[in-house]
Formats: sequence, C-alpha cells, structure tokens
Amino acid sequence: MDVYQIILYLNNSLLVICAFIGLLKYRSFKNTEKWYLYYIIFLFLIEAAAKISIKLFNVNDLGFLFPYYVAGDFLVLGILFIKKLGLSRICYIPVALLAGFFLLDLGIIPNEVKKVISNIIIICFAGYALLMEIKNTRNDDRFIPADSLIFLYYGLSVFLFFLIRQLPKFTTEQVELIWSINNILCAFLYISMIYTFLKLKK
Repeated sequence: MDVYQIILYLNNSLLVICAFIGLLKYRSFKNTEKWYLYYIIFLFLIEAAAKISIKLFNVNDLGFLFPYYVAGDFLVLGILFIKKLGLSRICYIPVALLAGFFLLDLGIIPNEVKKVISNIIIICFAGYALLMEIKNTRNDDRFIPADSLIFLYYGLSVFLFFLIRQLPKFTTEQVELIWSINNILCAFLYISMIYTFLKLKK
C-alpha cells in the first residue's frame, strides 16, 4: 500500500469516526450547528456510494457521482453559512439555483470548473464568517476551528486544481502527491470536527 492509499484510508476512517460521534452528540447541537453534522453525513454518503459502486458493482468510472458531490457539498455549506451569518432568506434562492446548475450537465461548463466555482463561493462564505467571528470579541462560536479548516481546505483545493491544470505533464505519482497534501488538510478538517463534536455540551 503506497502513501497515497494510506492517507486516503486515514481520511475515510476519520470521516466515519466524525459521522459516528456527531450522531451520538446530536442533541448537543444548536439548530444552526446541526448543518455541520449534515455536511459530514453528506460526505460520508458520497464516500459510501463510491465504495459500494467500486466493490459491489465493479464500477470503474465514478464520474457520475461528481455532480452530486459538487451540488450537495455547495448546497449544504451554503445553507450552513447563510444560517450562521443571519443572512436574508432570499440568499437561499441563488444558492439553490447554483446547486441545481452544478447538478445538471448542460455541457456549458466542465464539472471540474463547477467545483472550482463552488469552492470559491464557499471560501467567501467561510472567510466572511471568520471575519465576523474575529470582529465580535464576545463571540462564543464553538465551530471557529471548523470554519478555519473549511476556509483553508477549499482554498487549497482551488489552488491545487489550477496547479494541475497548468502543468499537465505531471506524472501519476506527482499528481497523487499533490492530492495527498489536499487529503492531509481534509484529515485535519475531520479532526477539528471530531474535537469540536466531543466538546459539545447541551
């Protein structure tokens, strides 16, 4: 088993642990905070669908799952930050429309570019949330570490995407190394969620 596979296995294990702990602590979540758990559960379901497709149905190309991942990821985090920031309910409309656009394959924009657009918007949401949390000195937000890692993870994903697009001569090993860096940051995101979930009290 190579390093890339080990990191991927670690990521999946942390995701399962995170989802399990989140469900156990469900009653400790405030209404808005529950969307962090919904986010983790969504990621778990996507990973489970990918594993079942490969192991049970011998599917080699998981491209059919990618639009669901991009649209669902964007929709859940969009709702989370709209609620957290206390934005107008009107904001749900463009978020829902964009999620629908990411889901549909109209042949206008490649799925990879949709993911970049989605990530950039999520970065803006997370960055604004962090600024508000820093500005409010009396803020007792329990998910500041998670917001920070969401900001870093999605920002790095965009950077890595453009890096790989600009350097198509990368070998498979080099691409795996780059995405391993991305997966390591993802692991830190899951760890921050696990830590926060464990500290939650009613």
